Amino acid sequence: MSIEDVRNFWERRPCNIRHSDKVVGTIEYFKEVSLKKYFVEPHILDFADFKNWTGQNVLEIGCGIGTAAQSFAENGAIYRGIDISPTAIDICMDRFKVLNLSGHFEVQNCEDLKVQQKYDLVYSFGVLHHTPDITKAVANIYSILKPGAIFKLMLYAKNSWKNMCIEEGLDQPEAQSHCPIANTYTHGDVYMLLKDFHEIDIVQTHVFPYKIEPYKRHEYVKHEYFEYMPPNVFSCLEKNLGWHLCITCKK
Repeated sequence: MSIEDVRNFWERRPCNIRHSDKVVGTIEYFKEVSLKKYFVEPHILDFADFKNWTGQNVLEIGCGIGTAAQSFAENGAIYRGIDISPTAIDICMDRFKVLNLSGHFEVQNCEDLKVQQKYDLVYSFGVLHHTPDITKAVANIYSILKPGAIFKLMLYAKNSWKNMCIEEGLDQPEAQSHCPIANTYTHGDVYMLLKDFHEIDIVQTHVFPYKIEPYKRHEYVKHEYFEYMPPNVFSCLEKNLGWHLCITCKK
């Protein structure tokens, strides 16, 4: 699969575009999109630590329709976002205009990154596992970080509940469904990928507990085996078999 296949996939359906049934581009739409994103994936708030980047230069690789972008900008970051999808970039620009936020967006491929300045943070949540040459993308990211700067990325976990279900042929429609490239990684893979970085911290989390059809209607109905699972057991499951590897490292 090529980068063009990936671009075409996300052009047809930018990530999280259906998180609200309000009119796309309205304040009400973007409010619902953010609420749903952070309700289903609350670990993003701790991982991104939006309040920590006030006044600092932040580049987001794969900004999608701009939910994290909005959070960074609202907390005072000097924000720039890139995405492979022109449609996603257009939505981001509309989002910042309607919300009166400051930021810069452009269509770029992280394997052929073209930026002039250096950044305090490069952030990429759930994006780099969709690119054909992640090693090249990471090398490009390393080159645009300031010395001592932070790289935060989320990659799909190979040793995870979701990946086990996928490999057994069970229906697991989420971000990877029909996507041309959706690679998964072990902790060892991550350390090899980020071999030039220091202070690598990996937090595994996120088991998606909801039934898909109600979820599409914005209803949160858990599968019975999650509904009756004690919270501490579910937390243990996420810690050991979560779908997301939330990785923080330093140049």
